[in-house]
Amino acid sequence: MEKLIREVHMLKIYAASLTIAFVLLFLLAFKSSNEHQRFEEIDVERINIVEKDGTLKMVISNKKRQHPGLLNSKPLKEREREREAGLIFFNSLGDECGGLIYDSDEKGSGMVYSVDQRKTDQIMQLQYTEGTGSDKKRAYGLKLWDRPDDFPLEKVLKFDDSLQKLNDPVAVKKAFAKLREEGKLGNERFFAGKTSNGDVGLFIRDDKGRLRLKIYVDKNNQTHIENIDEKGQPAAH
Repeated sequence: MEKLIREVHMLKIYAASLTIAFVLLFLLAFKSSNEHQRFEEIDVERINIVEKDGTLKMVISNKKRQHPGLLNSKPLKEREREREAGLIFFNSLGDECGGLIYDSDEKGSGMVYSVDQRKTDQIMQLQYTEGTGSDKKRAYGLKLWDRPDDFPLEKVLKFDDSLQKLNDPVAVKKAFAKLREEGKLGNERFFAGKTSNGDVGLFIRDDKGRLRLKIYVDKNNQTHIENIDEKGQPAAH
Protein backbone atom coordinates (compact mmCIF):
# COMPACT_ATOMS: atom_id res chain seq x y z
CA MET A 1 0.00 0.00 0.00
CA GLU A 2 2.83 2.39 0.89
CA LYS A 3 4.44 1.70 -2.50
CA LEU A 4 1.20 2.54 -4.27
CA ILE A 5 0.88 5.77 -2.30
CA ARG A 6 4.43 6.76 -3.26
CA GLU A 7 3.76 6.04 -6.96
CA VAL A 8 0.54 8.09 -6.88
CA HIS A 9 2.47 10.92 -5.22
CA MET A 10 5.16 10.78 -7.93
CA LEU A 11 2.50 10.81 -10.65
CA LYS A 12 0.97 13.94 -9.10
CA ILE A 13 4.36 15.64 -9.05
CA TYR A 14 4.98 14.59 -12.68
CA ALA A 15 1.57 15.83 -13.79
CA ALA A 16 2.05 19.15 -12.01
CA SER A 17 5.53 19.62 -13.53
CA LEU A 18 4.24 18.78 -17.00
CA THR A 19 1.37 21.25 -16.63
CA ILE A 20 3.75 24.03 -15.57
CA ALA A 21 6.05 23.25 -18.50
CA PHE A 22 3.18 23.46 -20.99
CA VAL A 23 2.02 26.77 -19.51
CA LEU A 24 5.52 28.23 -19.73
CA LEU A 25 5.91 27.06 -23.35
CA PHE A 26 2.54 28.58 -24.24
CA LEU A 27 3.44 31.91 -22.63
CA LEU A 28 6.82 31.99 -24.37
CA ALA A 29 5.25 31.19 -27.74
CA PHE A 30 2.58 33.86 -27.25
CA LYS A 31 5.21 36.40 -26.23
CA SER A 32 7.47 35.66 -29.22
CA SER A 33 4.57 35.84 -31.69
CA ASN A 34 3.47 39.25 -30.43
CA GLU A 35 6.80 40.83 -29.65
CA HIS A 36 8.85 42.83 -32.13
CA GLN A 37 12.20 41.07 -32.56
CA ARG A 38 15.48 42.92 -33.05
CA PHE A 39 18.70 41.37 -34.36
CA GLU A 40 22.04 43.13 -34.57
CA GLU A 41 23.26 40.76 -37.29
CA ILE A 42 21.87 37.78 -39.16
CA ASP A 43 23.26 35.49 -41.89
CA VAL A 44 20.63 33.98 -44.17
CA GLU A 45 20.51 32.54 -47.69
CA ARG A 46 16.90 33.52 -48.44
CA ILE A 47 14.02 35.49 -46.89
CA ASN A 48 10.41 35.20 -48.10
CA ILE A 49 8.15 38.18 -47.36
CA VAL A 50 4.53 37.00 -47.20
CA GLU A 51 1.09 38.35 -46.32
CA LYS A 52 -0.86 36.91 -43.37
CA ASP A 53 -2.58 34.44 -45.72
CA GLY A 54 0.78 33.19 -47.00
CA THR A 55 0.73 35.10 -50.31
CA LEU A 56 4.32 35.59 -51.46
CA LYS A 57 5.17 39.28 -52.04
CA MET A 58 8.98 39.46 -52.10
CA VAL A 59 12.03 37.20 -52.02
CA ILE A 60 15.51 38.30 -50.92
CA SER A 61 17.94 35.57 -51.88
CA ASN A 62 21.41 34.49 -52.87
CA LYS A 63 21.95 33.04 -56.35
CA LYS A 64 21.64 29.36 -55.42
CA ARG A 65 18.24 29.78 -53.70
CA GLN A 66 16.89 32.54 -55.96
CA HIS A 67 13.22 32.24 -56.90
CA PRO A 68 12.66 31.32 -60.59
CA GLY A 69 9.54 33.51 -60.81
CA LEU A 70 5.78 33.01 -60.61
CA LEU A 71 3.02 33.03 -63.21
CA ASN A 72 -0.57 32.52 -62.07
CA SER A 73 0.82 31.50 -58.66
CA LYS A 74 2.86 28.68 -60.25
CA PRO A 75 6.69 28.63 -60.06
CA LEU A 76 8.60 28.61 -63.34
CA LYS A 77 11.05 25.98 -62.04
CA GLU A 78 10.46 23.65 -64.97
CA ARG A 79 12.06 26.25 -67.24
CA GLU A 80 15.33 26.09 -65.27
CA ARG A 81 15.44 29.86 -64.97
CA GLU A 82 18.69 30.73 -63.19
CA ARG A 83 19.16 34.25 -61.85
CA GLU A 84 21.64 36.18 -59.75
CA ALA A 85 21.24 37.21 -56.12
CA GLY A 86 18.85 40.04 -55.35
CA LEU A 87 15.21 40.94 -54.73
CA ILE A 88 12.22 39.61 -56.68
CA PHE A 89 8.76 41.20 -56.28
CA PHE A 90 5.38 39.46 -56.62
CA ASN A 91 1.87 40.92 -56.85
CA SER A 92 -1.41 39.69 -55.35
CA LEU A 93 -2.31 37.95 -58.64
CA GLY A 94 0.49 35.45 -58.07
CA ASP A 95 2.79 36.89 -60.75
CA GLU A 96 6.33 38.19 -60.63
CA CYS A 97 6.23 41.95 -61.20
CA GLY A 98 9.84 43.12 -61.09
CA GLY A 99 13.04 42.95 -59.12
CA LEU A 100 16.67 43.85 -58.60
CA ILE A 101 19.55 41.51 -59.43
CA TYR A 102 23.30 42.05 -59.50
CA ASP A 103 26.70 40.37 -59.59
CA SER A 104 30.34 40.66 -60.61
CA ASP A 105 32.86 37.98 -61.59
CA GLU A 106 35.94 37.47 -63.74
CA LYS A 107 33.88 38.04 -66.91
CA GLY A 108 32.22 41.29 -65.94
CA SER A 109 29.79 43.19 -63.73
CA GLY A 110 26.11 43.99 -63.92
CA MET A 111 23.04 45.24 -62.11
CA VAL A 112 19.43 45.45 -63.30
CA TYR A 113 16.31 46.91 -61.69
CA SER A 114 13.18 45.82 -63.59
CA VAL A 115 9.51 46.83 -63.58
CA ASP A 116 7.17 44.32 -65.26
CA GLN A 117 3.97 45.01 -67.15
CA ARG A 118 0.86 43.24 -65.81
CA LYS A 119 0.86 39.55 -66.86
CA THR A 120 4.00 39.89 -69.00
CA ASP A 121 7.68 40.80 -68.97
CA GLN A 122 9.64 43.96 -68.16
CA ILE A 123 8.68 47.34 -69.64
CA MET A 124 11.26 49.43 -67.76
CA GLN A 125 14.80 48.75 -66.57
CA LEU A 126 17.70 50.59 -65.03
CA GLN A 127 20.71 48.71 -66.38
CA TYR A 128 24.46 48.59 -65.81
CA THR A 129 26.85 46.21 -67.59
CA GLU A 130 30.63 46.17 -67.87
CA GLY A 131 33.13 43.69 -69.23
CA THR A 132 36.74 43.19 -68.18
CA GLY A 133 40.07 43.83 -69.87
CA SER A 134 41.00 46.76 -72.11
CA ASP A 135 37.65 46.79 -73.96
CA LYS A 136 35.19 47.06 -71.09
CA LYS A 137 32.13 47.89 -73.24
CA ARG A 138 30.64 49.68 -70.24
CA ALA A 139 26.98 50.72 -70.69
CA TYR A 140 24.29 52.01 -68.36
CA GLY A 141 20.99 53.84 -68.41
CA LEU A 142 17.20 53.65 -68.55
CA LYS A 143 15.51 51.36 -71.10
CA LEU A 144 11.80 51.14 -72.00
CA TRP A 145 9.77 48.55 -73.95
CA ASP A 146 6.27 48.27 -75.43
CA ARG A 147 4.54 44.91 -74.96
CA PRO A 148 1.20 43.75 -76.42
CA ASP A 149 -1.87 43.14 -74.28
CA ASP A 150 -3.07 40.25 -76.45
CA PHE A 151 0.06 38.09 -76.10
CA PRO A 152 0.96 37.85 -72.37
CA LEU A 153 3.83 35.86 -70.92
CA GLU A 154 1.64 32.77 -70.52
CA LYS A 155 1.12 32.60 -74.30
CA VAL A 156 4.82 33.19 -74.95
CA LEU A 157 5.75 30.24 -72.71
CA LYS A 158 3.16 27.95 -74.29
CA PHE A 159 4.42 28.94 -77.75
CA ASP A 160 7.99 28.14 -76.68
CA ASP A 161 6.94 24.77 -75.22
CA SER A 162 5.30 23.72 -78.47
CA LEU A 163 8.37 24.73 -80.49
CA GLN A 164 10.83 22.93 -78.22
CA LYS A 165 9.01 19.67 -78.92
CA LEU A 166 10.10 19.99 -82.57
CA ASN A 167 13.75 19.61 -81.52
CA ASP A 168 14.71 21.92 -84.42
CA PRO A 169 16.76 25.00 -83.35
CA VAL A 170 16.51 26.57 -86.83
CA ALA A 171 12.71 26.31 -86.84
CA VAL A 172 12.55 27.74 -83.31
CA LYS A 173 14.70 30.71 -84.32
CA LYS A 174 12.57 31.44 -87.39
CA ALA A 175 9.31 31.13 -85.45
CA PHE A 176 10.46 33.57 -82.79
CA ALA A 177 11.77 35.97 -85.44
CA LYS A 178 8.31 35.97 -87.03
CA LEU A 179 6.68 36.47 -83.65
CA ARG A 180 8.98 39.41 -82.94
CA GLU A 181 8.24 40.93 -86.36
CA GLU A 182 4.54 40.77 -85.51
CA GLY A 183 5.22 42.63 -82.27
CA LYS A 184 4.10 39.73 -80.07
CA LEU A 185 7.30 39.70 -78.01
CA GLY A 186 7.43 43.45 -77.44
CA ASN A 187 9.97 45.93 -78.74
CA GLU A 188 12.51 48.26 -77.20
CA ARG A 189 11.36 51.88 -77.63
CA PHE A 190 13.72 54.09 -75.67
CA PHE A 191 17.19 54.22 -74.13
CA ALA A 192 18.68 57.14 -72.18
CA GLY A 193 22.24 56.68 -71.00
CA LYS A 194 25.71 55.70 -72.12
CA THR A 195 26.24 53.07 -74.82
CA SER A 196 29.15 50.62 -74.99
CA ASN A 197 30.87 52.73 -77.67
CA GLY A 198 30.88 55.85 -75.48
CA ASP A 199 27.87 57.76 -76.83
CA VAL A 200 25.76 59.51 -74.18
CA GLY A 201 22.23 60.59 -75.04
CA LEU A 202 18.73 59.59 -76.14
CA PHE A 203 18.05 56.71 -78.54
CA ILE A 204 14.41 56.35 -79.63
CA ARG A 205 12.88 53.49 -81.65
CA ASP A 206 9.57 53.07 -83.49
CA ASP A 207 6.90 50.47 -82.63
CA LYS A 208 8.81 47.86 -84.68
CA GLY A 209 11.93 48.34 -82.56
CA ARG A 210 13.83 50.18 -85.34
CA LEU A 211 16.15 52.99 -84.24
CA ARG A 212 14.70 56.27 -85.61
CA LEU A 213 16.17 59.15 -83.61
CA LYS A 214 19.53 59.66 -81.91
CA ILE A 215 20.43 62.73 -79.86
CA TYR A 216 23.82 62.28 -78.27
CA VAL A 217 27.35 63.44 -77.47
CA ASP A 218 30.06 61.08 -78.66
CA LYS A 219 33.29 60.10 -76.89
CA ASN A 220 35.07 63.00 -78.64
CA ASN A 221 32.54 65.49 -77.20
CA GLN A 222 30.91 66.08 -80.59
CA THR A 223 27.13 66.64 -80.59
CA HIS A 224 24.78 64.75 -82.93
CA ILE A 225 21.11 64.79 -83.88
CA GLU A 226 20.33 61.96 -86.33
CA ASN A 227 16.98 61.16 -87.93
CA ILE A 228 16.85 57.64 -89.37
CA ASP A 229 14.27 56.18 -91.76
CA GLU A 230 12.60 52.75 -91.60
CA LYS A 231 15.46 51.22 -93.61
CA GLY A 232 18.13 52.44 -91.21
CA GLN A 233 19.35 55.22 -93.51
CA PRO A 234 19.70 58.95 -92.64
CA ALA A 235 16.29 60.56 -93.15
CA ALA A 236 15.92 63.55 -95.45
CA HIS A 237 15.39 66.87 -93.66
